[in-house]
Amino acid sequence: MYTPERERELIELTRRLLRELPKIKDADLEKAKEYAELLREVIRYHDYKYYIQTSPVISDYEYDQLFRTLRDLEKKYPQIVTPDSPTQRVASEITGTFPEVSHYAPMLSLDNAYTEEELRDFDRRVRELTGLDVVDYSVEPKYDGAGIALVYRDDLLVRGATRGDGETGEDVTNNLRTVRTIPLRAEFSKFGIKLIEIRGEVLISREEFKKINEERMEEGLTPFANPRNAVAGSLRLQNPAEVAKRKLEAVVYQVSYVEPEDRYPKTHYEAVEMLHLLGFKTPFNDMKVCKGIDEVIAYCKEWEKKRDEYPYELDGMVVKVNDRSFYEVLGFTSHHPRWAIAFKFKARQATTKLVSVVFQVGRVGTVTPVGKLEPVQIGGVTVSSVSLFNEDFVKEKDIRVGDLVLVERAGDVIPYVVEVIKEARDGDEVPIEFPENCPSCGSKLVKLPGEVAWRCINIACPAQVVLRLKHWGSREAMDIRGLGEATVKALYNKGLVKDVGDLYYLKVTDLVRLPGFAEKAAMNLYRAIQESKERGLDRVLYGLGIRYVGLTTAKKLAQEIDSIWDLKDMPLEKLIRIEGIGDIVARSIREFFSREENLKVIEKLEKAGVKLKKTKLEKEGPLKGKVFVFTGTLRCCSREEAGRIVEMLGGIFSNTVTSRTTYLVVGQDPGRTKLTRAKQLGIKTISEEEFLEMIKGYVDIESLRREKKREGTLF
Repeated sequence: MYTPERERELIELTRRLLRELPKIKDADLEKAKEYAELLREVIRYHDYKYYIQTSPVISDYEYDQLFRTLRDLEKKYPQIVTPDSPTQRVASEITGTFPEVSHYAPMLSLDNAYTEEELRDFDRRVRELTGLDVVDYSVEPKYDGAGIALVYRDDLLVRGATRGDGETGEDVTNNLRTVRTIPLRAEFSKFGIKLIEIRGEVLISREEFKKINEERMEEGLTPFANPRNAVAGSLRLQNPAEVAKRKLEAVVYQVSYVEPEDRYPKTHYEAVEMLHLLGFKTPFNDMKVCKGIDEVIAYCKEWEKKRDEYPYELDGMVVKVNDRSFYEVLGFTSHHPRWAIAFKFKARQATTKLVSVVFQVGRVGTVTPVGKLEPVQIGGVTVSSVSLFNEDFVKEKDIRVGDLVLVERAGDVIPYVVEVIKEARDGDEVPIEFPENCPSCGSKLVKLPGEVAWRCINIACPAQVVLRLKHWGSREAMDIRGLGEATVKALYNKGLVKDVGDLYYLKVTDLVRLPGFAEKAAMNLYRAIQESKERGLDRVLYGLGIRYVGLTTAKKLAQEIDSIWDLKDMPLEKLIRIEGIGDIVARSIREFFSREENLKVIEKLEKAGVKLKKTKLEKEGPLKGKVFVFTGTLRCCSREEAGRIVEMLGGIFSNTVTSRTTYLVVGQDPGRTKLTRAKQLGIKTISEEEFLEMIKGYVDIESLRREKKREGTLF
């Protein structure tokens, strides 16, 4: 459809139009005609790249700016509107993979507001059309997932479809049936409803997305760019069994069609409340009916501050007129309803230039290309570098030095190259060449069978040794305060340590020799190293840096063994039978414990008194087999420390409320999501005081409180 030359021209035109937006908005009729045609041309091109090729070449924010400018021009000069203008339809994302079905009501997009002033303009228009002095608005989170429409007839789920072009979507019913938060039956008949179409979003939680990417990276695979892309791809998998493995969730937030018509809830809030009462996952507990636009703005700002604390990716808030009786008078455009608007948070995507690439050596020898970018603001943060992961990732995306790239900062992959804007190339871009030798020690790099990364296998490689020591002392591993990168480098350069075992044979007199270390600092580090001997078995396993063994895998391993030495002779078949341990991870564990140099380090740790066996409490403690989740702020300690106490006493610590949860411990200012989930599943909630009573006699609670107060986090 577009030649390479034409694509380059359109990219250049896009950049020009984005620079000239202020001038375009003030254009007279004659210039408006010219600009409108240019805007239509680039928007059609970007629709094609986004929906058909699924390879956008500009950020969502930049696209919105272009679309809104065209819309505003056409509103200012109605005579320039053309029947084929992008503002006169909703762009399509149908792939042809699944049967097409028609929605009962158009599934339109929402108009967007990026500032307080734009929200006030929306409110002014609503008040003018309704004649109201003050409007009640329902405000709720705007999820960043994949839109769906569900149809229930006689209380049974009969169809699930993607958004498609707004009029027609793809029938993905079988895939959506695997999503456990979508009821296969819901008693709408109790409300007198025979047929209903409801709208929602399919999501992956931040925690689940993080786990998926941790596992992919542990296995040497490229992580997913963001939860939204992972979800969209999942919905189009041809095998529902594979979809089920992705642990998708669905949130529903709108009733779009009802039979009989008179059974439609009178307000949007009541509609979502009905869905909530029928067992759907909804934003009900995070919704607020705001009286007037001032309350709306305050609520939107409140949520923008806490967006990163939410279990799911959010890109804004949705503001809707609450009373449905005004929807008819407010009406629709061909693109969006006039009774709703999305307040968008700061953008997390931007385009910038890749200026160079450097190669870094990881703690297990993996050589990773890191791209240096022209600094760009994404979501309020200046981004100047980005991981390019491995050679396959670079080749798959055909990344070259000098390329214009679309970068996203979202979730736990921060930042990520979403796409290379190949259409902007002028011929000066340079392919990325991988080194043949280790950038740290000069050893020949190797690529092992079945792996995608180049590795340095020299165990004495300085970069690896320093990173392994740093990893051992990290908060998630042995939590040795004061053992930062600079200290580790100084210890290594002075020949005081060559592996993690050497740390436990250091004396205060050794530490005083380090640059910037007075006697007090040396004593504090020495004490922190000695205290780390009592960390749990799972943290030792994680700290050792066994390839593919992340935090989650280390915890699962620790639950299956009594001593670290159990892994030395454990058969491969038995390892593979442990939940979450596949063939690749099992072989990596066997390979680690087969190396003499690794066994010598473990022996050194054991001789120094590092805890390598489960204590009697961990095996038979008072919390054995019980699963604890914490919400809110605890007065005694951090939630992470409380989790470690649970594990020390034989229990299981989790961040997510599931049917396996035994107790949800509620601190100050708890999150509503966990509380709601616990109530839905019938999980027992207990106070912090009740939790402390359970561990009384096993843990020095006053010592914990003193420590938290010392850190300045108590009260």
